[in-house]
Amino acid sequence: MKQLTKLDTIVPGLHATSPQPLPFAPSLHVRAFLLERNRGNILIYSTTELERDRAALDELGGVSRRYLNHWHEAMFATDLHAPLFVHERERARVEEEMHVRGSFSRRHVLDEDFEVIPTPGHTAGATAFLWDTGAHRVLFTGDSVYLDGGEWIAALLEGSSDRQAYIESLEVIRELDFDVLVPWAASAGDQYHAVASQAETRRRIDAIIERLRRGEDR
Repeated sequence: MKQLTKLDTIVPGLHATSPQPLPFAPSLHVRAFLLERNRGNILIYSTTELERDRAALDELGGVSRRYLNHWHEAMFATDLHAPLFVHERERARVEEEMHVRGSFSRRHVLDEDFEVIPTPGHTAGATAFLWDTGAHRVLFTGDSVYLDGGEWIAALLEGSSDRQAYIESLEVIRELDFDVLVPWAASAGDQYHAVASQAETRRRIDAIIERLRRGEDR
């Protein structure tokens, strides 16, 4: 009998799927994350490794809704037969690979515990998600803020990112109330999430903003 793949648990109710190297940056691994909720589980991000984790996801109650931070994740598509939601500016690119049930354009809250926060810059419709577990406030930033050797950095891409919009979105992220950061990508073999106080969050985000203002891309 095939052994069930177990998901890593970050905090109670938050589970990480198997890591996948980025083909164009193999030193970085990406993951998806299952939010175990009474009102239906949510899956954030996407990887092609989700197929091997399907049984583990089902054991935790399956996936009721899916959200992507930005369209690059659609290049790592796995069909879980769960409705997918993306920012309206990402929809056309995502639909080249995945069926989209619905799109959004504004900041809003689902079921009082899950907030959708557009953070354009990395891409036009990049979106952060803030989940209140009851014990923790977890922020999912996609690639807008990711972890490289434990450092919080940006990913400003030539030709497809908007520097000023990125800075403005980082200023929004800086003021959010959260204590766990969960990006899509992180260095292989390193911690793929970060626990931080509000003061540390502001220090790290301010450092990113300053680098972008100097003309750097990280």
